[in-house]
Amino acid sequence: MTSTSEDTVFLDPTDPPDSAVGDALNVFRGFCMGVADTVPGVSGGTVALILGHYDRLIAAISQVDSEAIAMLIGGRWRELIDKLDLRFLIALAIGIASGIVMLAGLMHWLLHERMNETMAVFFGLILASVWVVRRNVTSWTFSRYVAALIGIAVALAISQIPASVGDVSLVYLFLSASIAICAMILPGISGAFILLLLGVYEPVIGMIKESARGNIDFSTIVQLGVFALGCLTGLLAFSRLLNYLLSTHRDTTMAALIGLMIGSVGRLWPLQVVTPETADLKLKYQEFNLVSPSEYPGSVGGLVVLAIVAILVVIVADRIANKADR
Repeated sequence: MTSTSEDTVFLDPTDPPDSAVGDALNVFRGFCMGVADTVPGVSGGTVALILGHYDRLIAAISQVDSEAIAMLIGGRWRELIDKLDLRFLIALAIGIASGIVMLAGLMHWLLHERMNETMAVFFGLILASVWVVRRNVTSWTFSRYVAALIGIAVALAISQIPASVGDVSLVYLFLSASIAICAMILPGISGAFILLLLGVYEPVIGMIKESARGNIDFSTIVQLGVFALGCLTGLLAFSRLLNYLLSTHRDTTMAALIGLMIGSVGRLWPLQVVTPETADLKLKYQEFNLVSPSEYPGSVGGLVVLAIVAILVVIVADRIANKADR
């Protein structure tokens, strides 16, 4: 895949596939995606777009087809590796798994104990990233502005859907995973948030946490296996459509994806207060109201500082990347 300097965001998406440095970079990219995917309201797809490997990821996943299966069955490993860009995908998968397993517990704690501060950081990161990622659209025409507005509307509509609660069956877990994985590869729509809406976020994160601690049983293995199968099914089906859109209508598709990012910012508004009716419930059952600075009972200044620091991190990283490209 080729890329112009205008399309480069933070990191060059054309790293040599046989480079050890490129492998390490892709593991890091995956790690960042994994961390993002554990946070309701943050999308791993957004991270991929920011770090510059979004197109390559979608293109690689979309190559899984009957021809690839025939290569696998026939033992044509070299052809399969080249077709699927497997070195890139494996490095990315290692990073994603590491990020989810290593930081799921921390993110779970942050969302329970420091939710507003955590939201402030991600609010700043996404806000600044929208400004950076806008360069992926070569020219902003009327139709592309419309596409962005549609993306904003979709993200805002999804964020208003109330979360579901209740027991989770294997069939429901499979379907939830299939839907959420599609969101995870879309910038602006959080896969973790979709899981939260569907009522399976807490069970899945809980199983991952316990597995990381070595507390695993047959039931957990089955449930995580079904969840993984659902993710794989949704990923393969949706990536084909997305790859087609990026190949044939790149700028319009990118504009819509940027709109999704913008629309997701509202969900990350750090000034949130739990409703009195749900204050005594567990976090997964609580509902929050977005409030103004004058209505927020905590320290607004601290949240502003965290958001500004996050914005500066994005700006500095972008400038460093731009200097490296020259």
